[in-house]
Amino acid sequence: MTTTRLNPITTPRHELRAEKARRNREAALNSFIGKKAEIDEMLARLQALSDDHFNAHPDEVNWSHVGILEHYAGLLKRITDSAFGEGEHAR
Repeated sequence: MTTTRLNPITTPRHELRAEKARRNREAALNSFIGKKAEIDEMLARLQALSDDHFNAHPDEVNWSHVGILEHYAGLLKRITDSAFGEGEHAR
């Protein structure tokens, strides 16, 4: 008597797993694209604010303006250090 072995790659269970994995990858890609769009929008708004000198008129700039920009620069440094593996995130 010979027994027939099922090919594990063609079983319905394998096909269900493969479909679930495909849907999961698609959902991850959609989320990634959405988050990237959020970041792109924030960067565009920051660039526009920078182009407008952070709403500071040259005749009115004082140390509080410097402090605000220092705060912004520190936050952005944390992001760029993380993104580029620099600073405390150096590999």
